Amino acid sequence: NLPEDQADKLLLASWGLPKAVLEKYHSLGVVQMFEWQAECLMLGQVLEGKNLVYSAPTSAGKTLVAELLILKRVLETRKKALLILPFVSVAKEKKNYLQ
Repeated sequence: NLPEDQADKLLLASWGLPKAVLEKYHSLGVVQMFEWQAECLMLGQVLEGKNLVYSAPTSAGKTLVAELLILKRVLETRKKALLILPFVSVAKEKKNYLQ
């Protein structure tokens, strides 16, 4: 569980994402994340590019963690990222979503 002084980390707005990205998430109904998602992002040096391995059931929210890590890294370093997805339909959906 997150300590009370870090409860704001559940809000997407607290992760330094650009306004346009936050507005897109908000338009899809995503304003905050689950505690386990915030905990993943706060582990070690994950936000500085270190590795993270996490496991959760289907539709639990794993993709949001990956998206936030990718978006922050791309925006901060101005480098490209590679997102590997398991199905063509998911890849097409994410392509449209991230554009």
